[in-house]
Formats: sequence, structure tokens, C-alpha cells
Amino acid sequence: MSHSLEDFGPIRSTLWPIYSHELRKVLPMLFMLFFICFNYSILRNMKDSLVVTASGAAVIPFIKVWVMLPTAVLLTFVFARLSNKYSLERVFYIMISMFLIFFTLFAFVLHPLRDYLHPTAFAASLQTSLPAGLRGMISMCCNWSFTIFYVMCELWSTSILTVLFWGFANEITTVVEARRFYGVLGVGASCAAIIAGQTANFFASFEQSAAYTQDEAWGQIMRVLIALVVVCGIVTMAIFRWMSRRVLTDPCFDEFHDVKKIAREKSKLSIIESFSYLSNSKYLICIAILVVAYNLVINMTEVLWKDQLSRLYPSPQEYNIYMNNLTSAIGVCATLTALFMARIINRLGWTRTAIITPLMMALTSIGFFSFFLFQDHWAISFPAIMAGGAPLVIAVFFGAAQNCLSKAAKYSVFDATKEMSFIPLSYECKLKGKAAIDGVGSRIGKSGGSLMYQGLLMFFGTISASAPYVACILAVVLVLWMIAVRVLGRQFNDLVASQEAQKVHPTSKEFKPKPQQSY
Repeated sequence: MSHSLEDFGPIRSTLWPIYSHELRKVLPMLFMLFFICFNYSILRNMKDSLVVTASGAAVIPFIKVWVMLPTAVLLTFVFARLSNKYSLERVFYIMISMFLIFFTLFAFVLHPLRDYLHPTAFAASLQTSLPAGLRGMISMCCNWSFTIFYVMCELWSTSILTVLFWGFANEITTVVEARRFYGVLGVGASCAAIIAGQTANFFASFEQSAAYTQDEAWGQIMRVLIALVVVCGIVTMAIFRWMSRRVLTDPCFDEFHDVKKIAREKSKLSIIESFSYLSNSKYLICIAILVVAYNLVINMTEVLWKDQLSRLYPSPQEYNIYMNNLTSAIGVCATLTALFMARIINRLGWTRTAIITPLMMALTSIGFFSFFLFQDHWAISFPAIMAGGAPLVIAVFFGAAQNCLSKAAKYSVFDATKEMSFIPLSYECKLKGKAAIDGVGSRIGKSGGSLMYQGLLMFFGTISASAPYVACILAVVLVLWMIAVRVLGRQFNDLVASQEAQKVHPTSKEFKPKPQQSY
């Protein structure tokens, strides 16, 4: 039975377009997403504070190419093998446990012993003999435990949030339900960011007020926050177990279990076969372009902005507090947008809604780069504005505004539309294609941007000097992104229409995609 927003009043259709019989499915998903996003917000700010203040923003492109991309490929391989061997429930527990064990090990063993584990003296000697453009590579290797922590925090978003949670949500949700559910889930994810930012700041201020040195206070803050992350991870697994035992056993999910069983018995694709499966589908290639484009754009703008931010806030505590406040601001913007997601999608359709994110990132990038590249012109034309703060302060402000609005659009609009595009696909295509796209596609986007930065650093020496070329690259990527949205939108609408026609006329000829596509 399908439902639409017309069944609800004007207020409820915006805030809570959920029927009472759907609460057993929606509420556990909402709480799981909240705790997963809460952890991600805590970890994201902590990794940036740790790595950028210790090594500088120039280390990020090297980490994302030489460590994060291989690790993402390895983790995607592990996920594919686990998915072929075990049930989704067991894979969920194994993957989350791997991350929680590492975070605990880092906070209570690796970080306290960093002075003994990091070859600081050897790295200092290398920096004097090697080119300036390779300082990021040296810092990455010297602070190796920080590098691994950075990578694992990033992969929490890819593996746990995107692949595991959204993969599960797409399996038990129809397209019609997603138009109502995913706006509500987006509000939960945005609220998690707000609460995470202020929770981290609360513990930071509490520890700083104690009788600790600056270095001891930061270590204590990290241990407290990691302990909180572990607790939230355990609660997430407990909710998933309850849902598996009490909700998914309902007869209405029999088709879901049967499809999984048939798909698992039919074929067990390796990681190489998963990418081959992806390359043969125009539909999946378009989704992959969206994911790669977003990650490339946000990575290239973030590195430039974080380079300025680390100069303004050189200590990890100050940097972390600033990032926590920004995370809360992102959550507020994303919440306001997510509240209207159901109406936006129903009014504008998938294609026009999906194109909001690249348009938002284009406009905010224009604002950031126009100020960053033409600071002298701004100082002459708008002396009243520039008199309010130093150029570095204003550059950080513009970058923060760009980061805030772009990520708010990503969390509320981009994630919802991207996940909806997976729903009409078969179980096998969702599982393998999603693992390849979200598990590695996002890393390719970020690593591609990082490779470009490495090349620019070799020529220009600093991140700031490469900014004009970064702006040109982003302009090209944003145009390709918008083209991919329009192509995918046509295919998505055709596929959904065909499936709805099959439900209305079950005896009609089964829809078959074009030969070159593999849905």
C-alpha cells in the first residue's frame, strides 16, 4: 500500500510524515543513524585537529592518496568477502567492532606512546634534504599513528554510514517510502552533528579547566571522546540486533530475506568482478560520477581552507573547538533543509532536487575563491568590511561559510537523492555496486584531488600558491557533475515508472534494461 504527503496535514507532512504502523521500522533506523553520525562528527573533528595541527594541511593530500585509497580498497575487499560468507547482521557487527577496537587502541595505547613510536629526529633530517613539496609525505610517515587514525575516522563514514547503514536502509525501504522517510532520517543525522559538536566542546572546556598541561588536556579530551564513541557504537549494534529480532521477522519482510538468499546463492562476486559489474552499467557509472565529483570538490576546497584555519588556530584544542562549533552550524543548516526534504522531492522531482548540491557548491566556491584570490581588490573596494579583521580571519570565515553550506546540502539533499537512486536496483546490484561506489568511489574522488594537489605542490611549493589552478579544476568537475545528474535522473524516472507499471499490470512483460546496462 502506497501513501503520499496528501494523507497528512501541512505541519505533520513537513515534520513527521510517518504512519503509526511504520514506527517499528523508522525509529530504529533513525536512532542507528543518529549514533553513527554522532560518532562520525566527533571523529571527523578530532582527526583534523590531530593531524592538521601536528603536520599542516599539506599532509592531507598525501594521506588520501598513499594510505586512504589502498585502505579503502582493502576494506571494500573485506566487506565483499564477509558479505558473501555471512549474513548482513553479522557483517554489521564485525565491521563496527573492527573500528571500535582500533579507536580504543589508539586513544589508550598509541597516542600516549607517540613520542616513542614516531621517528621525529629522522623526519627532521629528511625535511632539510628533500624538496619543500614533499614535506607532507615526510610528516605522514613520521606521524604514522596519526595517519592511521585519520584514515580510520574517514572510513567510518564510508564503511559504516554509507555502505552498511544506507545499504541496509535501501533494502527495506521502497521508493515511495523513501520520499517520506529519508527527510526524517536526514533530520536525525543533522541533529546528531549539532549535539556532537556541543558535546565535544563541553568535554573540552571541562578538561581544560582541570590541572593539566595543554598536551595532557588534549590527550585526556581524546580519551573521553573515544570512550563516548565506543559506547555509541555498542548502542548502535544493540539497536540493530533488536531490529533484526523484532522487526525484520515480520512476514512483510519475507521477500527481503528471500531476495537476499537467492542473490547469495546465485553469485558471489569478487572485488574485481564488482568493479566489472559497475563498469557495465551506465546507471551505476552515473552514480559513481556523482560520488567522485562531490568528494573531489569538497576535498580540494577543504585542504585550502584548513591550511588557513591551522594558521589561525595552531593548537589542537583551539582547532577542535572551532571545528565543533562549525559542525553544529552545519547540523542546524542541514536540519532546516531536511525538514522540507519530503516536500522538495515531491514538488521538484529527483533530478531537480539532486542538482541542488552541485549548484550550492558552485555558488559557495565562487564566493570563497573570489575573496581568497582577490584579497587586495576587496581591501580597496570594501575597506569597511576588511577593517573588521585581518585577511586571514576573513579568509577563514569565507571558507567556513562555504564548508558549512556545502556540507549541509550534502547531508540533507545529496545523501537522500543518492540513496534513493539505489532503491529501484536489484539486491545484487545494490550490494556490489554500492560497495564499489561508496567504498572506493569516494576515495577515488578524494585521492584524485589529492594527486592534483601533490602535483601542484611540486611546482608551487605551497597550497595557497596553487589556489587559482584549483579553482579551474573545480569548475570543470562541477559542470560534469551536473551533466551526470541529468542523465541519471532520466534513467531513474524510467526505471521507477517501469516498476510501478509492473505492480499495476503484473501480467505485463517484465522490464528489461538495455543490453549494455546491468541493473
